[in-house]
Amino acid sequence: MKVLLRNPKREIDLSGPRTVDALLGALDLNREAHLVIRNGTLVPGDERLHDDDEVEVRPVISGGATPDGSGAAGPDPARAGLPHDAFAPAPPGGDG
Repeated sequence: MKVLLRNPKREIDLSGPRTVDALLGALDLNREAHLVIRNGTLVPGDERLHDDDEVEVRPVISGGATPDGSGAAGPDPARAGLPHDAFAPAPPGGDG
């Protein structure tokens, strides 16, 4: 199977069949930190990959926000001028 890896970008060929989990294990990559995509579709760890598959392995990139709604890209425009509890769930039995 053809495997396209990101960060650093490279392409390798591996024999199949093998599961996504086995593929990541062979590449010494953590399942929790990587996504595997086949034909544009995210595939789960127990999915079987075959010799003729082309897959892409992408690292999971996540970000967070600070309590004021800002993060690496700055304040969230959807929260501009709103109090911090504006997005809190409504209390039980209330109209919100």
